Amino acid sequence: MEKDKSTALEQADCSKILFAIQDTLDLISGKWKIKVISVLLYGKKNFTDLQRQINGLGAKMLSKELQDLEINGLLTRTVNTTKPITVSYELTDYGHTLEPIIKELADWGTKHRHKIINR
Repeated sequence: MEKDKSTALEQADCSKILFAIQDTLDLISGKWKIKVISVLLYGKKNFTDLQRQINGLGAKMLSKELQDLEINGLLTRTVNTTKPITVSYELTDYGHTLEPIIKELADWGTKHRHKIINR
């Protein structure tokens, strides 16, 4: 009977973890969001700079991704009173909480690439 309780608790914990992972993946999934966040980890950027730094990312998709990230509180959008008007984007403090995760992904990716190339 005690083993059944322990198994049920482990399954509940596993389910919570899987839900949390799914929430995270839903937020940062896709080809572009992590790349946008990664560029913004280095500081405020305007729309054109972001588009230039992320190869293959079109204006329409960048606009959509930025809007999603802003809605989720990961970045702020500032309309600058320049001529012509420019818009800059910056990670919020909450957005910066993704930094260790992104660094771990980058480290693992570097090690993985090294392992595969050096087979």
